[in-house]
Amino acid sequence: MISAPMTPPVRTLAELGPIVPELVVVLGAFALLMLDLFIDPRRRVITHVLAVATLLGAAALIVFGVGGHGLTLADMFVRDTGADVLKVTGLVVAAIALAYAWTFLRERNLYQGEIPVLFLFTAAGMMLLVSANNLTMVYVGLELLALCSYALVACDRDSKLASEAAMKYFVLGALASGMLLFGMSLVYGATGTLSLPGIQEAIGGLTGEGRILLLTGMVFLIVGIAFKFGAAPFHMWLPDTYTGAPTPIVAFISSVPKLAAFGMTWRLLETALGPLHEQAQLLLAILAALSLVVGNLFALAQTNLKRMLAYSTISHVGFLFLGLAGGGQVGYASAMFYVVSYAIMSAAAFGAIVMLSRNGFEAEHIDDYKGLNQRSPWMAGLVLCIMASLAGVPPFLGFWAKLAVLQGALAGDLLWLAIVGIVFAVIGAYYYLRVIKVMYFDTPETAPMSQRPGTAIRTIFAVNALALLGLGLFWSPLMAWSQQAFGG
Repeated sequence: MISAPMTPPVRTLAELGPIVPELVVVLGAFALLMLDLFIDPRRRVITHVLAVATLLGAAALIVFGVGGHGLTLADMFVRDTGADVLKVTGLVVAAIALAYAWTFLRERNLYQGEIPVLFLFTAAGMMLLVSANNLTMVYVGLELLALCSYALVACDRDSKLASEAAMKYFVLGALASGMLLFGMSLVYGATGTLSLPGIQEAIGGLTGEGRILLLTGMVFLIVGIAFKFGAAPFHMWLPDTYTGAPTPIVAFISSVPKLAAFGMTWRLLETALGPLHEQAQLLLAILAALSLVVGNLFALAQTNLKRMLAYSTISHVGFLFLGLAGGGQVGYASAMFYVVSYAIMSAAAFGAIVMLSRNGFEAEHIDDYKGLNQRSPWMAGLVLCIMASLAGVPPFLGFWAKLAVLQGALAGDLLWLAIVGIVFAVIGAYYYLRVIKVMYFDTPETAPMSQRPGTAIRTIFAVNALALLGLGLFWSPLMAWSQQAFGG
């Protein structure tokens, strides 16, 4: 018997329209990789600027709708409004983090030509992951993002702390990828298809052992997702990784991979396993509650600002899971709004450390910020915007993000989880407000902190920090864009 010929993934160039932004980023990465071979190391600012331009250019292509929405690559890749929201945010935040990295890494002799290339490949992995419409594409995007992230964390090869952080990130990240892959294999075994919409169609006809196999696969998928987010109790890698990695790299890996993880979670739990939401809801709610408790309580005890922000990330993942647990249009839209808001806030928070660091002084301890207002009122005001937004103080962006996910939890009939969220939002505000208190009311104990030189980076940081106030005052368009992704 002669089998029918396979349909090629792409028959005409016109079918590549939806993937044009990804092609721009990937081709840009290869071009910069080749260019770096021939350029003088003293002129690497050229490749750095080109990398930032590539990221912003790809974001502009998405904003202006170049290529359009639709399916391509044998329906393994989908571009829709939800993917556009996450990609634009991720590309802009990646460009900001890359801008922060220039002076910081060069001062410490850490800047190499592969740094901007790894940023671009990581961004490409994020873009593929949030547009995955097939389990194969999920795994390709996930591994492209993860492997490049491991290399970025390990860029300071002479630092024992950075090497330890990279090893923990790699080992536990590989464990998470294995969990996800095993879960995907069980789901495939139960449904017989790798297509995410196909999995949802097949769920209705499963009974007995097939349904048990599917539910087991879903549990492994949620565990893998929790690892990738850094949700408690699967958060062991996160504090050490954030503390050991160079600060601009942390600004990047604390934001862009979170956007990618949300996109993956949404595709797997809503597009593929939507009919199993009732079974998944309890697991997601438990992860949310544990993350809120562990993240906030451990953050209270920290004196190192980077480590405090790392534990606070776990608490923010807990808030994000409030929306995911709520599910439905309201829950997923609120979770998307939260992850976008958090990506902007996280980039600004670690950007503040970059701005006030210099070679030999990393500005990583809370006591380093004592009396900052007396020395630089403008800088203190920007840090105030960041900490107030992370704490959820109105009218900053973080307040509306927390309010949205609490509404998402209530929409999913999770009143108890919303109450837990409110309680720990109040507790969590303490350690952010402590930084503000130190800046405005304490006397300096160390040498005066100098802002990072360069008008461009100071401007970028100011825009990043003030965006938290601007988007807080005019949050409706961003929320509407998130709701549009889920038919709202």
